[in-house]
Amino acid sequence: MKEISTTEAQHLLENSSDHYLLDVRTSAEYQEGHLEGTYHIDIYAPGFEGRVKELPKDKPWLVYCRSGGRSATACQVMEPLGFDATNVTGGITAWRGKVV
Repeated sequence: MKEISTTEAQHLLENSSDHYLLDVRTSAEYQEGHLEGTYHIDIYAPGFEGRVKELPKDKPWLVYCRSGGRSATACQVMEPLGFDATNVTGGITAWRGKVV
């Protein structure tokens, strides 16, 4: 599984439009704050894999959660489905104060 730091992810997003963002936290966590332009699919919600299958595959995905654990699991689900998915280590917790 590929991983990227929040600093590297922020640099990619600021200098390119070649990535999608996926937030896999719960709806309550998402409502507390999320990155702009993010797709949101709760990894704990029924049908997670089915919803992921509906996402576009034309660009790589940067996947984040609160600290990096759930997003790592999401990447493991996405990769066999043909997605180019990268886990953002540290998640939104590490990103806070940078772009949120």
